Amino acid sequence: MIFEKLRICSMPQFIRFVHDLPPLKYDPDVVVTDFRFGTIPVKLYQPKASTCALKPGIVYYHGGGGALGSLTNSFADIFNDFLCKESDSVVLAVGYRQLPKHKFPVPIRDCLVATIHFLKSLDAHGVDPARVVVCGDSLGGGIATVVCQKLVDRPDLPRIRAQILIYASLQALDLQTPSFQQSRNIPLLNWSFACYCFPQYLDFSSSWQEVIMKGAHLPAKVWEKYRKWLGPENIPERFKKRGYRPIPPEPVNEAAYLEVSVVLDVMCSPLIAEDDVVSQLPETCIVSCEYDALRDDSLLYKKRLEDLGVPMTWHHMKDGFHGVLTTIDMSFFHFPCSTRILNALVHFIKGL
Repeated sequence: MIFEKLRICSMPQFIRFVHDLPPLKYDPDVVVTDFRFGTIPVKLYQPKASTCALKPGIVYYHGGGGALGSLTNSFADIFNDFLCKESDSVVLAVGYRQLPKHKFPVPIRDCLVATIHFLKSLDAHGVDPARVVVCGDSLGGGIATVVCQKLVDRPDLPRIRAQILIYASLQALDLQTPSFQQSRNIPLLNWSFACYCFPQYLDFSSSWQEVIMKGAHLPAKVWEKYRKWLGPENIPERFKKRGYRPIPPEPVNEAAYLEVSVVLDVMCSPLIAEDDVVSQLPETCIVSCEYDALRDDSLLYKKRLEDLGVPMTWHHMKDGFHGVLTTIDMSFFHFPCSTRILNALVHFIKGL
């Protein structure tokens, strides 16, 4: 990008700047407060017409591949305003540190720390400790998954009641899933953007792009170990009819494996967490979109949760694409399925 070549700013910084330009429009029925948990900025949304009754609490982590998204863009405010008002909940949005300065696992650690702070101060915010939900979209959905998994062994904290995962990024091992092949050229998550964010976020060389595409970044024993959870046989046949060709992994490139093995960290790929962790997870709502490279992450995790008896609600948007919720503040470019997603989330939260 020209701004990077001129050393003015990085691509993520430029896109964040443009995305944050529209003025924020707060709902008059919602009280919004900015503050910090230590060094981590957060934004609290509370219904103005408040009663003495404790309300559900929602901790929201935005998406953006570790490069985009913030507490100050109009999409995040409209999304959180809507959840707060329509589900009569207290919403805490977390502003974690991002690229280019802060890479994996910094964003996840920020979100985990902020969530623990919130769980320890629910009384101060009028939140029912029995109805706390973690929620995220894209990378934020992956963060919500990791936070939920990390907190299953914290008996000193209120137990998370539910998790909401919206077209979540849940694994970084296999980039040749049916959905990645089918939707690699579809905005907002196309192959070129993925190739920028993926190595930047995980802090390895982008020169391994072709090796990763061929599956040669991991040894055969790793593929064999995780095939039970990642294999295409776990994906319903109807999702493999559109332009999918199975590609067997090539022999491992040892140099690539040494650098890229971070993808095996469950904080990076929570889909491969062990059964004894996944089986303890709370009720889950998963939203997937047909035209999304990450669609199959949702399908694979949905199957894992169901196989282990975790209560599950699944909404699949046949006309949806990755990042479609970011159009809710674009009256000239609005997609109906974004409204359907919002309404489904409110219905799920109200049913807890």
